Amino acid sequence: MLTMSSLLQRTGRLFGSNIAIRDAEGDLSWATYLERISRAAGMLRSLGLKQGSGERFAILCRNSVRQAELIYAGYWLGAIPVPINFRLAPAEIAQVLEDAECKLLAVEEGFASMLAHAPLDAWKSRAFCLSPGKTAVSLPHYDEMKAAAEALPPHDPAEDDDAILLYTGGTTGRGKGVRISHRNIVSNALQVSRAMSVSQSDVYLHVSPMFHSTDLKATVFSLMGAGHTYLPEFSPATVLQTIERYRVTIGSWVPAMIIRLLQDPELTRHDISSLRLISYGTSPMAAEWIRRTMAAFPGVAMHQIYGLTETVPVLCLLDEADHLRALKDRPDLLAAGGRPIPGVDIRILSDDGIELPIGESGEIVVRGPQVAKGYHNRPKENAEVFRNGWFHTGDVGRLDAEGYLFVLDRKKDMVVTGGENVYTSEVEAVLFKHPAVHDAAVIGVPDERFGEALFAVIVLAAGQTLSAEEIISHCRSEIGGYKIPRKMAFVDALPRSAMGKVLKQDLRRTYAAKQKESQ
Repeated sequence: MLTMSSLLQRTGRLFGSNIAIRDAEGDLSWATYLERISRAAGMLRSLGLKQGSGERFAILCRNSVRQAELIYAGYWLGAIPVPINFRLAPAEIAQVLEDAECKLLAVEEGFASMLAHAPLDAWKSRAFCLSPGKTAVSLPHYDEMKAAAEALPPHDPAEDDDAILLYTGGTTGRGKGVRISHRNIVSNALQVSRAMSVSQSDVYLHVSPMFHSTDLKATVFSLMGAGHTYLPEFSPATVLQTIERYRVTIGSWVPAMIIRLLQDPELTRHDISSLRLISYGTSPMAAEWIRRTMAAFPGVAMHQIYGLTETVPVLCLLDEADHLRALKDRPDLLAAGGRPIPGVDIRILSDDGIELPIGESGEIVVRGPQVAKGYHNRPKENAEVFRNGWFHTGDVGRLDAEGYLFVLDRKKDMVVTGGENVYTSEVEAVLFKHPAVHDAAVIGVPDERFGEALFAVIVLAAGQTLSAEEIISHCRSEIGGYKIPRKMAFVDALPRSAMGKVLKQDLRRTYAAKQKESQ
């Protein structure tokens, strides 16, 4: 059966003596871990969640073994975990809790103080503390309740039953709850298993926030009886120390994390020889940084991943052989999201819904067993993007003759200037080629003459100086004149989401307003 309950039971039978968890509190075998999961499920039932009911409970917590255990307990019980972005404001968290109709809230010690204030004070009676230690607000404690609970036999869900509810939306705006089924999660684990070559000796490092769909990539490691270790937050020092201490073999990082690792002087001072694979994605990574990563981690395979929360999450993969080929004779491949994984169909559609030929750009539309069921309580949005068995991603891309997908932009980020479409990722790739540019984002701002004008927001490398004229001159030899940003700002840092995505909506608000004032 393609369910998480079945997957966990199979792992317990086949790999019970394997190490499931590497942690400062001690290693856990899969047999011991599953016993804890069954007790956690019993605890949730004792708090009022009915087995197999599909009732939802929320988790407000940084990465931890206890959060993972509680998510798995939801699968075991037949209840639906709702991990929440802890970087949201209290009012936004309350909005998610209400939209998801959660019955319970598990909260980390550091976030418990939020419950003492509106708009979250009403949740105090339904909350319990997930992490060890005293809390600012008196709450029942997870470990104590779990120890007193009876182990619960696993629920046997249908493959199409909801397994988890993940909210999109980054750190701003009203997020949408994505209904993810058991079949979605297990299918994607099976789809990527061959490419990732997972073995029982692997250890996967969870450092990207667990409220994000990228954490579901780790399911294949549970499927194969491999190990997991968790970091509550990213820093180069803790990542390097964790790789060395627990012999981590797989790192799944967003580009912003990789860049910070490359710049950290401690990189060469730790034994990270256990690392065999770096999986990266979620946001674009400039080809120059990919080359630097491959040079800094010789012998470590690299996988570029393209996917979305709604595709749970992987759609395309640019594997190790593709990266090596790019260095040899296809440098353009470093800009590709990869080729569709088994079971995925991709079409490129025009604005009027006509399928476009190879090489032409349009909206990326996909189908496959990992495409989510839809959004929770959003019939209008469901009708717009889940149509006739296909998911309309909102991304613009093109396919080449070998099936590589090149993701050019979000439709909403594409700039139309003087009637010409400009994909901001193409312009950003050119900016990154300048050695003085550390980070960059390109947006569209209002322009009286052209409707929209390209605007570059640039972070310079340490100790570097650069003028607008030098940027324009650099771009002239790389791209057409209409693609060159003539307006720009130099800043200390770009605003980014928890997953490292540049918050272009924030940049547009800031610089569009300034442009209007200057016109």
